[in-house]
Amino acid sequence: MIPSTALFVIGIQGTMISSDEKYWLQHPLTAGVILFARNYESPEQIQLLIQTLRNTAKHDILIMVDQEGGRVQRFIKGFTKIPPMADLGVIYDKNPENGLLFSTALGYVLAYEIAQCDVDFSIAPMLDVETSVSNSNVIGDRAFSKDIGKIFPLAKAFYQGMREAGMSGVGKHFPGHGHVSADSHESLPIYDGDFASLEENDLPPFKDLIHAGIPAIMPAHILYSQVDPDFPAGFSTIWLNEILRKKLNFSGCIISDDLNMAGASAYGNMAKRVALATRNCDLILVSHPPEDIKKAFESQIPWENPLRQKRINALRRNKEALSAQLYKDKLNLLKKHAIVTSIS
Repeated sequence: MIPSTALFVIGIQGTMISSDEKYWLQHPLTAGVILFARNYESPEQIQLLIQTLRNTAKHDILIMVDQEGGRVQRFIKGFTKIPPMADLGVIYDKNPENGLLFSTALGYVLAYEIAQCDVDFSIAPMLDVETSVSNSNVIGDRAFSKDIGKIFPLAKAFYQGMREAGMSGVGKHFPGHGHVSADSHESLPIYDGDFASLEENDLPPFKDLIHAGIPAIMPAHILYSQVDPDFPAGFSTIWLNEILRKKLNFSGCIISDDLNMAGASAYGNMAKRVALATRNCDLILVSHPPEDIKKAFESQIPWENPLRQKRINALRRNKEALSAQLYKDKLNLLKKHAIVTSIS
């Protein structure tokens, strides 16, 4: 079981574990590791790395990856190339039944393949809407649709496929990234629409997937100035406690987006960012650089939080759920309809 003191999800800087990373893995504040393309060479190599990570840690940890499909796919060689989610939206527009069928199949195939490497979950599905504002490298074809009403059924179907493979899902980027053009990796995006506008144009997929049981939500490093003029959603008690917890009745795990992003770094040094995130987030993501990970750990004293522990442990993969035959059937279905072609 992941301990009640666990808080941080850290990044590993390469394909080997450094002495500092070994120390952090064994620290009671460590809840897990997020993997990136920099960690990946082949399915066999990543399996060995994950085995080493788990064996090095003194307690159970989560292993996660951003493997949502399209241009956000960290493991490529040896994996099925998952199309961008917008492709599913195009299919859904023509034939909703096929759109949902293929969404579920893709969710299963994605989850099955990373589960074979002993990854607990992918940070997906994305619930942002594509708009003329966000039609860029930030959102664009990562979104299921330009129609807010079509995102939930497609995302739910995708998530159901992940669940069939024993994997949790993470809805992102709450309360919606679709109406800003700036990239929070590079700057702090600011949205000046009011809550009524967000409730109509961004929040519906989050509301619906929370109702459908999504166990984790990742908030955006975006300042929604008319709702909370002081803090972006990822640091905002208004957004994460008053709205997400109380208004939307979300009782699952809140996972911060990476605290090294520019949208977060606008709010002080790493210790200050961690302090802001701990007010409402259950898991805090710090992927790099090593000096920032070190500062994050130095800023916190381990303290037990049984509720946080329960939320975090709910994200562990169900290892009994995988079916090789179901994977084969769903992959063949996707190939037959040219949704996917072959393994990279």
